[in-house]
Amino acid sequence: MTFDNNVPTKFPKLSPKGPSGELLLASERAKASFDVQRLTRFMYTEEWLEKMNKVLKVMESEPAFDKSRRYFTGREEKIKIALKKDSRFLQVVKEQNWDETEMRIAGFLYDQSTPFSLHSGMFIPTLLNQTTDEQKKLFLFPALKRQIIGCYAQTELGHGSNVQGLETTATYIPETNEFELHSPTLTSSKWWIGGLGKAATHACVMARLITDGKDYGPHPFCVQIRSLENHVPLAGITVGDIGPKMGFNSVDNGFILFDHYRVPHISFLAKYSQVQPGTGVYSKPPNAKLSYGTMVYVRANIVMGVRMALARAATVAIRYSAIRQQFVDKDQPRKWDHQIIESPVLDYTMQQYRLLPIVAAAYACYFTGFEMMRLYELNQEAVKNNNFSLLADLHASSSGLKSLTTTMAVESIEECRRACGGHGYSMFSGLGSFYQDYLPNVTWEGDNYILSQQTARYLLKTYRQVVAGKAEAEPSEYNLTISYLTQYLSNPQLKCPVTTAAPPSDFANSEVILSAFGFRAAFLISQAAKEIDMNGRSWNSMLVEIYRISRAHCQFVLVRNFIVALQQTGGEHLTKSERAVLSKVANLFALHTMERELGDFLVSGYLNAEQSAILKQQVVLLLEQIRPEAVALVDAFALPDYYLHSALGRYDGKVYETMTAMAEQEPLNQTLVVDGYEDCIKPFIKASTSKL
Repeated sequence: MTFDNNVPTKFPKLSPKGPSGELLLASERAKASFDVQRLTRFMYTEEWLEKMNKVLKVMESEPAFDKSRRYFTGREEKIKIALKKDSRFLQVVKEQNWDETEMRIAGFLYDQSTPFSLHSGMFIPTLLNQTTDEQKKLFLFPALKRQIIGCYAQTELGHGSNVQGLETTATYIPETNEFELHSPTLTSSKWWIGGLGKAATHACVMARLITDGKDYGPHPFCVQIRSLENHVPLAGITVGDIGPKMGFNSVDNGFILFDHYRVPHISFLAKYSQVQPGTGVYSKPPNAKLSYGTMVYVRANIVMGVRMALARAATVAIRYSAIRQQFVDKDQPRKWDHQIIESPVLDYTMQQYRLLPIVAAAYACYFTGFEMMRLYELNQEAVKNNNFSLLADLHASSSGLKSLTTTMAVESIEECRRACGGHGYSMFSGLGSFYQDYLPNVTWEGDNYILSQQTARYLLKTYRQVVAGKAEAEPSEYNLTISYLTQYLSNPQLKCPVTTAAPPSDFANSEVILSAFGFRAAFLISQAAKEIDMNGRSWNSMLVEIYRISRAHCQFVLVRNFIVALQQTGGEHLTKSERAVLSKVANLFALHTMERELGDFLVSGYLNAEQSAILKQQVVLLLEQIRPEAVALVDAFALPDYYLHSALGRYDGKVYETMTAMAEQEPLNQTLVVDGYEDCIKPFIKASTSKL
């Protein structure tokens, strides 16, 4: 019997069992006690939201930015689609006359890195910050016009976090006024470099500068690697793609090796350090801390990115949890139109305990990211006047915050996925590929455990200075570390004032919370200093405690920034209603964090067992208070469906309709009988039926 096999599978026109997702979300939104739009405007500003809506309309209507096939494509097709998107994006920017903010919004909404991403994200910023005026004309201006496409080649096959251990060399040749780049070992292969595999024509290469026989360590060079005529790799260069990864498969992460490859003297990026032509005499940067400001900026942006990652995961999980109904709560049955219905899973306390602290963490990261940006600008002005007093504390905090918050994000995305049950495992949830693509954040811009050591070194140094009366600055709002260390040393036996007879709400007190976090951080620092300075413990033997120190300090920063921001925000921005809800959210973030880190607070002596029990009660009470606001709180993040690309997290609640519509697009569902039936299924079926 012959038949037309090219018949796609379609679902019958059925409706989900009621009440519908639309009605359930509408019911949730009606519970909100605050103005969602006001809170959204407060976080983003009216101007930014207008730009986002303007860009969103273009993104949704432009075929090159279509996401509908994203969950069905293999790696080779992903790269092709990404290249087409990048090419069309540059045309759209000109057609729409988008400014820098609108371009960033477009990249945010598209939400998938591409071969050109590192050109904008690393190559151009490096050229902006590390080139002379002559080099800007030669490299930066063509890069801005996309006449050359670049990447940033630092990490090697054998070295990542230990930048000083990089093996690629750049030896100055005075006779020809050139540098010779060379990869002396297999492990010196540059590796993981985004955009390098197939797209880039140039690379900012970090290589060990050697001149007059002396090794000055890694320095940046702008190097052409492919022909501008036919894109073929230049002689002396071996370059390619490193292969498939857990995520980020729309990016051509590459490798490169140099075989005594010569580049002109102008390739050495010479804004801060120079090699004199002809003689090879090296001039070092005027201040070793000059690069700190850029690192602070990058890491502050990462913290803001964490806010969006947490907001995205929480939006999907909260909305779906308000729609997904499972079991009837026999103690408090849910009713709809006078009929008992299954309870939305968000009504269950355990689901609230899993998800509401993630919502709170997203808001906490917003306030800290905003504060980090403010301090960055303040520091930039101070540095212009040769005032570096803020820089060390800011750099240390930004390092630790990058470590802490990206770890929080990775853990939270996975928790949100799991909280979505079986459907969370579907790519249509929007959380699976998101998790895969977000994972590198815990490694790039500094491995999270390595970065925590930078923070701890500063904290220990500052503690010793405070103890010796040699602190470089007085306690102030700009140096939180000195403030809480000074307070701890004035009373290291301080106890939590909450009494066992007091109601649990006594813990929802900003002074109690800040005192607890500051005391715990200072205690851990003092104990580590004692072990190292008095008991002779090695740094390596203390690494677990070192990580705890960084984590404690940065949790203090997150909590304090959240609380202080709410205290300082005027009525022209937020009404009493918004501040009341955010105060509960801030308390939940702080107290849930305390509960998770309870061991530290108990060991420090600040809390006792009875107070710990009260703390746990207050966390559950806060969940109950915030539960009615949950959907409104994630709505305030204003994340469009186009960005979420999730069947479960849709604003309109059409979860099941979208899941089935997406399943219809599966390539396997475009035919009635699977390819391979004749060879692999039919022989067994025929053999078994012949015996019947």
